[in-house]
Amino acid sequence: MPVSKQDQPKQRAVIVSGVRTPFVKAFAEFLPLDTIALGDAAVAALLKRTELPRREIDSIVWGGVILPGSAPNVAREIALDLGLPPSVEGMTCTRACASGLQAITLAVAAIERGEADVVIAGGSDSTSNAELKVPQKLVRTLGPMMMGPNKGKATPRDMLAVLSQLTPITDLLPRIPKIAERTTGEIMGESAEKMAVRNEISRQAQDEFAVRSHHRAAEAIASGRFRDEIAPVETPSGKWVHQDTIVRGDTSVEKLAKLRPVFSRDGSLTAGNSSPLTDGASAVLIMSEDKAKALGYTALARFASWSYVGCDPADQLLMGPALAMPQALARAGYELDDMDLVDMHEAFAAQVLSVLSMLASDNFARARLGRDKAVGEIDPAKLNIHGGSVALGHPFGATGARMVTTMANELHQSGKVTALIGICAAGGLGAGAVLENAGA
Repeated sequence: MPVSKQDQPKQRAVIVSGVRTPFVKAFAEFLPLDTIALGDAAVAALLKRTELPRREIDSIVWGGVILPGSAPNVAREIALDLGLPPSVEGMTCTRACASGLQAITLAVAAIERGEADVVIAGGSDSTSNAELKVPQKLVRTLGPMMMGPNKGKATPRDMLAVLSQLTPITDLLPRIPKIAERTTGEIMGESAEKMAVRNEISRQAQDEFAVRSHHRAAEAIASGRFRDEIAPVETPSGKWVHQDTIVRGDTSVEKLAKLRPVFSRDGSLTAGNSSPLTDGASAVLIMSEDKAKALGYTALARFASWSYVGCDPADQLLMGPALAMPQALARAGYELDDMDLVDMHEAFAAQVLSVLSMLASDNFARARLGRDKAVGEIDPAKLNIHGGSVALGHPFGATGARMVTTMANELHQSGKVTALIGICAAGGLGAGAVLENAGA
């Protein structure tokens, strides 16, 4: 009787390399580059640095949040733009701020099921090029005349007659996109403000955390730590962007204390302790262990586990990592103390500090995790050792791939064994993953 492929031993997937564009504040140097162009830049740089034969690529899996309406399958567009073999299929996924990590774990799962040997995974987003949407009221009124059974029969007079009935005119104007929850109407910063109050996170603590993020990111840049991760990008005007432009190594708690709250008049979240709107892309090369050996590549890291969870957006929208990270640890058979490194996405300093408080709380463990004791406290020396999204920026679809690349490189270069990743995401979603040094 034939043996099902599902019954055969799985092959391990390993991370071979990762490259990203510089992360740039929205509406600045990368304004002329949409999310596809940024993805092109990251993948092209990855192929150049690794000298990967293009015929070896099976597929591209890409994460994104602000997807272009005319070409939402960014992965396939990247493959076509770069002239990859037509057989290189592509698919695009979206899981809000965890989209980049989702793309990577989908690639890992495909390889470990034997569906592929070489996959490029990552993500990109261009906040600068978010599309302005025409209100549905206008679409539903004019759509039947323009695209329905009577298409082409309406006269200009007919059109004007219909438009004259659409009032008030302000309801028909395109609206600027905002990061708001569909179910609650709250923008993410407002939800983070509530988390800060509920978890007793002070403005001082947030500013101190933000300063540390900037200082560590600046130190990483100065030491050359990101040199192998970042590829310069040439803009259409001929200007080159060589490194991240948001990091402020000279910032201080005193400077941040002068900034006004941005989400609530009496709030504690400011532009200084929140991640900025950002443009950028990250790409990761993932292979089966056997293929990596055959092609002569060094395996940097592998996934021991991952976890995606949901929570009530009306409760604590960004608490997801406090649920997903313990689950990822349990699935891999680890405890928090076993982790050499922890990397958490910094949507807001208040959000990270809230999650840290939850992980250290016995009450939270009993109420939310079904365990008697707290998951544990995270040593600040292990956490976000090269800074995070507050300093580096946060292109929504790219952040997860950035984090995986940084942790894989750090494990390989330092000889450390394990790293825990945590990401909060819109919609009340959370993600966690455990990486292991592939050479350990």
